[in-house]
Amino acid sequence: MADETTKEPLPAGVSGDTILRVRRRKSYRRLRITPHIPEVFRFLKQMALETPLLKALVILIALWLLFSWGIYMAERGVNDQIDSYGYALWWSFAAMQTQGDNSPGPITAAGMSMGAIWSILGTVAFFGVVVGTLYAYFMLPRRHPSREIIHALQYNLERMEKMTVDELELLRDTTVRIVNSQIKEQKKKSSDM
Repeated sequence: MADETTKEPLPAGVSGDTILRVRRRKSYRRLRITPHIPEVFRFLKQMALETPLLKALVILIALWLLFSWGIYMAERGVNDQIDSYGYALWWSFAAMQTQGDNSPGPITAAGMSMGAIWSILGTVAFFGVVVGTLYAYFMLPRRHPSREIIHALQYNLERMEKMTVDELELLRDTTVRIVNSQIKEQKKKSSDM
């Protein structure tokens, strides 16, 4: 929003004179409360496709279902509290998240053993997935240094006309060095196969 100007009439000093005072309104910045939706979808897509998030979540869910089934089978007919697979799922989920749930849990030795293993493994796996995915997401630019080099070369090639002779020679030498090292790597890979 640009500064708006309005003209405000003032009382005339001498009859017949018209004096106008210009008053400028300051533009106000709007506070954006909602996120930029396309950016949120781009972020989620990048997290899903370029990080181990989906694979780790599938493994975590499979382990959760497996341990819940084991706890249910160990407690079936013995524990009145864990009388369905659904409650075993709920207990396993609560044990993974809180590590101190007061709800009744397994009472058999096999159920307590599986519950203890799951609560430790599930907690480590769940928080490991979150931390590992965030780490992988923020390390993505470091995994592809060649992209950064290519972008830098493209930038410099676009502004070649404004470069000095020394800068042009440095750009040429750097480009030749990078290309030669890539050729050596490719030859080495092809000879190893």
